[in-house]
Amino acid sequence: MSDKTRQALSEQQARQTTYRERALKIYPWICAHCGREFEGKRLKELTVHHKDHNHDNNPPDGSNWELLCIYCHDNEHSRDQVADAYSHDLPDTRPDSGGTTNPFAGLGDMLKGKLD
Repeated sequence: MSDKTRQALSEQQARQTTYRERALKIYPWICAHCGREFEGKRLKELTVHHKDHNHDNNPPDGSNWELLCIYCHDNEHSRDQVADAYSHDLPDTRPDSGGTTNPFAGLGDMLKGKLD
């Protein structure tokens, strides 16, 4: 491992330690998703999730954070990865008209044509 990599990892760990300690002082030790409570040795299972996914956005009031257990945190990031994968694979078919289209327009005529 290069010196630059070691330094970057060390700085990242220091940042995480700092905002995790602050988050644990601000918020109750409860997972924001599943509601499980943590204390003692199990407190290490409670993680800080950045709501905007920007680990450098650490406001002093903690408004970009929520405490999640390791399971809910993994689930949160997995859902984002799946959504990102789908958004890259599918074309954007949303109307530009602000949602004023009717997906059922012409359905009655189509059904009448099939029944006739």
